[in-house]
Amino acid sequence: MPETPTPRHSSIDSEQSSPSADPALAGPSTSVSAPRTARPEDERLPLPRSLVYGAQHVLSMYGGVVAVPLIVGGAAGLPGDQIGVLVASALFVSGVTTLLQSLGIPFFGAKLPLVQGTTFGAVSTMLVIIAGDGGLPSVFGSVIVAGVVGFLLAPVVSRLQPLFPPVVTGTIIAAMGISLLPVAAGWIMGTEGAPGYGGALHLGLAALTLVAVLLFSRIRALSGVAILLGIAVGTVIAAIVGAADFSNVLTGSVVALPRPFAFGVPTFHLAAIVPMVVVIIVTLMETTANLFAVTKVVGTDLPPRRLADGLRADMAASALAPLVNSFPATAFAQNIGLISVTRVRSRFTVAAGGVILVLLGLVPLLGRVVAAVPQPVLGGAGLVLFGSVAAAGIRTIGEAPRRDDRDAGHDTLIVAVSLSLAVLPVAVPALYDALPSLAAMVLGSGVSAAAFSAVLLNLLLKGRGGIRPHDHL
Repeated sequence: MPETPTPRHSSIDSEQSSPSADPALAGPSTSVSAPRTARPEDERLPLPRSLVYGAQHVLSMYGGVVAVPLIVGGAAGLPGDQIGVLVASALFVSGVTTLLQSLGIPFFGAKLPLVQGTTFGAVSTMLVIIAGDGGLPSVFGSVIVAGVVGFLLAPVVSRLQPLFPPVVTGTIIAAMGISLLPVAAGWIMGTEGAPGYGGALHLGLAALTLVAVLLFSRIRALSGVAILLGIAVGTVIAAIVGAADFSNVLTGSVVALPRPFAFGVPTFHLAAIVPMVVVIIVTLMETTANLFAVTKVVGTDLPPRRLADGLRADMAASALAPLVNSFPATAFAQNIGLISVTRVRSRFTVAAGGVILVLLGLVPLLGRVVAAVPQPVLGGAGLVLFGSVAAAGIRTIGEAPRRDDRDAGHDTLIVAVSLSLAVLPVAVPALYDALPSLAAMVLGSGVSAAAFSAVLLNLLLKGRGGIRPHDHL
């Protein structure tokens, strides 16, 4: 792997190099004894701090991981205990894939602080397969084949890096943040049909959590764990007012090992495989955008080899996940927002989060504790996390080099059209239902729509002048 250039984000680095009132709790670069490393993501922190920061990553993405198996298991008509198997499997696979992505082995893993989870983009396709009498075995078979196809395409996609100059990557990153905001809104509303859904109490809990996060962010010694502390404060307040339920924590098994093919041997049907391959191609685009985003926030490089290693890890995990009853993997953008907020850039903290995810998958007791955190509390923290992703994209757009006013005008059009396309399916989810399934799938994902739009408009408006190495990472 080539040597990494010195990051250019001097303002961020200077913030992290300032002394802290409590080095044991402050961000990694504030410790006067922290070793100097060639790349910011390679910094090693003391184990207790790594575990704390890793727990923050888990809390910020837990809801996204368990949502997919809950939806798919419900659509398949599974009883509660079997849905629990899907949830535990998703957590286990997410943890293993996060370890692979953050620590890396030869040819697999970008060695970046990137958390992996189950992709929500495959849900609609999996529901169609289930409705067509294919059942979970057909879903798992289509994911295996599509994962293999994505794995073979990874080196090709990694060579498209010159098509992603800063104005394109910034637009995609901003679209990622905007597309995640409805998730935070859904958390604030709560579970539909449950008591208090969308009520003032939920809004109040979210607001108090948000305020707590902002207050902790103002305290230098605690800013690195502001999200975790804010969620803790929100949960305590929710428990006091009777909006948190921990009664189910001690029910059920304590330890559960993954059982291969718990729902039967995968079956392979062309009608299920073809749309799943389309999903995987879209997932490749989104993972590419996430890799660009995390390198931008961290302040490191992303040469084609590193990008290919990251994509291979993602696709290998997707192909192997069905063996232990899980679904396609993808990088989670909300954790990039967490890095931007806390400025904790070490990939080893994310690896600690991967270990926690594995334990959550193997020890359902721990998973029930995390699941007891009220959704409105997560929604309040999510406003900071997801908004930070959008802010990172806006910052990248602002830093894009421009030759003259005409070039700046082209950038404005690229950003305006692409972000509009990203917002449309968020505002009106049924907008593209009348289109063919492939077009509806691409345009219906705000991130993929923005990505395709930004790349094509950049080429159309700038020609060869829009193709340049992404040298501003």
